Amino acid sequence: MTYIVALTGGIGSGKTAVSDRFKKIGINIIDTDILARKIIEKNANISNVIKKKFGKKILNTDDSINRILLRKHIFNNKNSRFWLENTLQPEILKESKKIIKSIKSRWCLWVVPLLIEKKLEKKANRILLIDTPVKIQIQRIIKRDKITYDEAEKIISNQASRKQRIALSDDIIVNKKNLQKLDLYVNYLNNFYIHLSKKINKKNDKENNLTKFY
Repeated sequence: MTYIVALTGGIGSGKTAVSDRFKKIGINIIDTDILARKIIEKNANISNVIKKKFGKKILNTDDSINRILLRKHIFNNKNSRFWLENTLQPEILKESKKIIKSIKSRWCLWVVPLLIEKKLEKKANRILLIDTPVKIQIQRIIKRDKITYDEAEKIISNQASRKQRIALSDDIIVNKKNLQKLDLYVNYLNNFYIHLSKKINKKNDKENNLTKFY
């Protein structure tokens, strides 16, 4: 049984910076954003449903889905955002489960930005939060996504609050600008999760079922 650590955090918090470091030291990464992208591109049924729902305003000239236009549309429309998330979630969970079942290592990192919003915290053994002050989040996403301050603020307001994430997390990395510290945290947590995975695999089946990914 693979021990599942769910990594979460708000937009611009530095989830990729942390997951990339875990990947470099050999940890299996399951990134739900990447899975969502692949599902939209390769799952014809899902793709057609999205096209039918949103129409030409989110399409390229070749009739493929333009992810930038799609993202811009859903962040300006709460109902559309919820619809898309709920459409993709079952497929994302199915793909996540398939990948996790094939992993042979003691633990894996499941990257789920919407873990709290979609109440998925019980599907992991432990939750690692990448926490960043809102001011820094806004600076990062303005620079990264070339959007305005108001747009960045709106995106953040649509996500779970720092307080909500902190309340449900087991481990927290406060990610500001010190990349050297990130390396230290990642190495420490890797050893810690290996230790925890050994402990949980010694428990009986009844206890294991409480944290089983499904």
